[in-house]
Amino acid sequence: MSEYESIWSDLQGVAFTQGYLDVGGVRTRYWQAGDRDKPALVLLHGSGGHVEAYSRNLQAHAEHFSTWVIDMLGHGYTARPGHPLEVKHYVAHLIAFLDAVGVERASISGESLGGWVATRTAIDHPDRVERLVLNTAGGSQADPEVMKRIITLSMAAVTEPTWETVQARIRWLMADKAKDYDDVVASRQRIYRQPGFVEAMKDIMALQDPEIRQRNLVSPQDYGRITAPTLVLWTSDDPTADVTEGRRIASMIPGARFEVLPDCGHWPQYEDPKSFNALHIDFLLGG
Repeated sequence: MSEYESIWSDLQGVAFTQGYLDVGGVRTRYWQAGDRDKPALVLLHGSGGHVEAYSRNLQAHAEHFSTWVIDMLGHGYTARPGHPLEVKHYVAHLIAFLDAVGVERASISGESLGGWVATRTAIDHPDRVERLVLNTAGGSQADPEVMKRIITLSMAAVTEPTWETVQARIRWLMADKAKDYDDVVASRQRIYRQPGFVEAMKDIMALQDPEIRQRNLVSPQDYGRITAPTLVLWTSDDPTADVTEGRRIASMIPGARFEVLPDCGHWPQYEDPKSFNALHIDFLLGG
């Protein structure tokens, strides 16, 4: 029998705070760990996600950084604005969050949608971004099949948040389809069962609409404007795009470093936290 994977076990022994902040009028859930005097790091989850995506990374990063993880706008337990969410809305919320916690500059690391938001933040607010990590990041292309799959799985999980529908959404993220991911499934199921979350998910899925996505895509010229030192991190089994797309993104960003983690899907920070944490921290510390 494989070892049971528990979010709570991952966080045992970690000195961290979970709380809510008023971020420009938006009640925002966060985790924070690490001395507030240390350099700031913000970790951003993907579409339909929540802070628990980083439960296996908090302790290692808190040794070096004042580490913040947030439920992004309209996600998790953060307030929902009630309109379709485009990248500019997430960026504005992130900047307002930095202002609310008194952080002038932070390293930003985003996975999937979080990577898309991190990219746009680095382009539009270069003075706020110390270092940038794009972890299986979105925003570079529009693949109709992938977009359709994300909508189908996400809407099924939120319309009928049974164990099976939510587990199917989680397993899609992972390279190892044999595991149950019970704790992550239970955590997400609780979020998706909140009143009004079907409408919230429709707003989150706006970026999977071809027309909306098109106007939010990051152009080669925009990638070329990124000045923050950047790590583009991809995986062997990413379900949204293969390694060549990650390499293409890295090639458009001046001086970007490109790394591939084997035997991982869309959540390398969870699937192989040991390798992810080592590589990630090395880069963020200037390696």
